[in-house]
Amino acid sequence: MVQRLFIVDVFAEQAYAGNPLAVVIGDDALPGDTMQRVAAEINYSETTFVAPLPEADGGYRVRIYTPAREIAFAGHPILGTAAVLRRHLALPLSAPLQLNLMVGPVPVTFERASDGRDVAWFAAPAVTLGAPCAREPMAAALGLSPHDIDAASPVQQAGAGTAAMIVPLRSLDALRRCRLDLDAYAPLRAQGRPPLVYLFCRETHDPRNDLCARFFFEAHGVREDPATGNGAAFLGAYLLEHRVRSAGELSLRIEQGHEVRRPSLVLLRARRVGAGLDIRVGGGVIPTVRGELL
Repeated sequence: MVQRLFIVDVFAEQAYAGNPLAVVIGDDALPGDTMQRVAAEINYSETTFVAPLPEADGGYRVRIYTPAREIAFAGHPILGTAAVLRRHLALPLSAPLQLNLMVGPVPVTFERASDGRDVAWFAAPAVTLGAPCAREPMAAALGLSPHDIDAASPVQQAGAGTAAMIVPLRSLDALRRCRLDLDAYAPLRAQGRPPLVYLFCRETHDPRNDLCARFFFEAHGVREDPATGNGAAFLGAYLLEHRVRSAGELSLRIEQGHEVRRPSLVLLRARRVGAGLDIRVGGGVIPTVRGELL
C-alpha cells in the first residue's frame, strides 16, 4: 500500500507563496482517525486524501481535514488536489475533473493564462447567505471600532458546507489591525455564528488587484489563512446580493496573505444565471514537495 504525498502552493504566483496544501494519493483508503492524525502532523490549514481511481460517476473521492476536524468544503484544497491529480494521471490541460466532496460533486477546469501559467478553476456549490450581524460585537471581537466596518453593506454569514462571517472594512489600515479574539467572539458563537471570519476592503497593496482580504479561523486556537477559496466563493454571492461591485457580473483579483508573508492571488468570477448564481474561483498551483508517507 503506497500513500504518495505531494505539497503544493495554491493561489500562488511563485513557489513558497500562496496557501500550502498537502495532498495524499493512496492506493488504499486510510482510516478516518489516521487521516486526522496525518493532517494534525502536517499542520497545514488543510490536508486532502484522494483515491487514484474514479467512482461510478467519474468523480474522484476527496476528504478534507484541518488539524482539528474533517470539513465538507474548502477552496484551496479543491484546486490543489485537482492539480496534483491531473499531473499524477497525466491528463491534458483541456480535461476537466470532478471531485466528490461531502457537499457533493465539484467540477474543476484548467486554462492557460496570458502569462503562460496554468490556472485551475472550481465551480462553487450553492452559497447560502444567512442573517446579518450587528457591527458592534463583531468589531469588538476583531479589536476594531464599529466605524472601521463599512456600513454600506452588512456583516453577514455565508456558507456552503462550511460557513463564515463576511465583514466589509473601510480601509487597508483596518484590515491590517484586525485580530480575532475567541473570548470576545464568544457571544457571537453563542448565537450560532461560526468562528471563521472573512474580511475584505477595496484598498489594495497592488494597484492591479481589486480587493484585499484576510481570513481567520479556529483550529486549536486562531489561525490565519494565506488564501481562502471558499471565502472568495462566499464573497461572490455576497457582492452580487448587495450589488457592491456590479449588478450582475464580477471578474475580480483578490489579494491575500501579506500579513503572514505568503502573498496570494485569488481569482473570482461570479454572475447571475436565471434565479441562481454561477460562482467560480481560480488560481495558480505550484508543486514544491513530493514523497511518501511511511
